[in-house]
Amino acid sequence: MQIGGQSDQPARIPWAHLRIPSFPQIAIRVLQLTNNEDVSIRQLGDLISFDPSFSSEVLTVANSALYAPRAPVTSILQAIAVLGLNRLKGVCLTVGIRAYLGKSLNRLSLRAIWRHSLACALIAEQLAQGGSMNRNTAYTAGVLHDIGRLAMVVIRPETYDALLMNHRGSPDSILPLERGLFGFDHCEAGKHLIADWKLPADFEVIVSDHHCQGQKHDSWNLSALVNISCRMADTTGFAVFPGCEVTPYADLLGELPEQECKMLSTDREVLAFEVSSKINAVELA
Repeated sequence: MQIGGQSDQPARIPWAHLRIPSFPQIAIRVLQLTNNEDVSIRQLGDLISFDPSFSSEVLTVANSALYAPRAPVTSILQAIAVLGLNRLKGVCLTVGIRAYLGKSLNRLSLRAIWRHSLACALIAEQLAQGGSMNRNTAYTAGVLHDIGRLAMVVIRPETYDALLMNHRGSPDSILPLERGLFGFDHCEAGKHLIADWKLPADFEVIVSDHHCQGQKHDSWNLSALVNISCRMADTTGFAVFPGCEVTPYADLLGELPEQECKMLSTDREVLAFEVSSKINAVELA
């Protein structure tokens, strides 16, 4: 196979013919309930506790450096109280994706995508504190933005591994290569997954627009936030593919509105250490 060439490319498969693993129903149900203002913590607690594996993951995240409770959390009701109903949405997505990946996280490509997504989520959450955006929504957007890449690995692991290992260039330049190999890029795949998994439709915008460049101060929105958080994840050592071209950290800071810029350290190494520590705490907990 020649990456980006015209010969020896595998036949493209229509999305409708693919068999992608289902997103955990427990995660979808919790997401639906967290969007309901009338839901009680007891309802959520009973639902999550019904699945021991999911319950264990939620407790792990609640006790991690991501949320750092003052005292160890030992029950789901405590975890929900610590996290809050809105933040629980992002946690459920995080846990759901981890459950979806399962032992496949041992695959280097999936692990790189997972760590990149978490880094993006953590940076987006931090930036959101400086503006009018909800930090929990920003975290959720960051976790979800690259979910289409997971489908690429599931569909043809060796093909996508080779693409990531051999590609040199900007993150945007990989999109036409994905379309040449698969018939769709990871943004389109993400939209399909959102629909197939019946996740909230507003997430489609996030997975579709996170590669849009040229976001200006007067058009600062969730897509712009995820776009720059994604590029910051790249430049702090969490790029998905080894040959990724990265934008200098100082240039990225210069693209941020003033309030958001104040939320990040001016030192790239400091941000990289902070993000890495939080990701490692979740993975090792």
